Amino acid sequence: MKLDESSSKPLFLQISELIEDMILEGELKEEEQVFSTNQLAQTYNINPATARKGFSVLSDENILYKKRGVGMFVSRGALDIIREKRRQEFLSEFVMKFMAEAEKLGIKKPELIEMIRNYGGEKR
Repeated sequence: MKLDESSSKPLFLQISELIEDMILEGELKEEEQVFSTNQLAQTYNINPATARKGFSVLSDENILYKKRGVGMFVSRGALDIIREKRRQEFLSEFVMKFMAEAEKLGIKKPELIEMIRNYGGEKR
């Protein structure tokens, strides 16, 4: 993943999402050490304080934990925490808006369900 400096999303949140994605995709596993803030800062050409803030967000959410003098590690249960968090975000950011738009267009739930079933994943 690349960081998007033109995004309205702060870099530290992009960093935390990058690490979450790595956990979701199995690139980082529970109890595995995560790269250091300095490695992350150097890789993405960002301030180490920005990287540290991204780690702090994940630490506050019990996704990462710190071993004093060693570094940051992926917590047990981190995958489940991320999945639940992302499901809730998906519901509030996408599904609710999707349902509101369908309602405005007069599309009923059974028709929506049929649309989803028939969707073949075609890209536009």
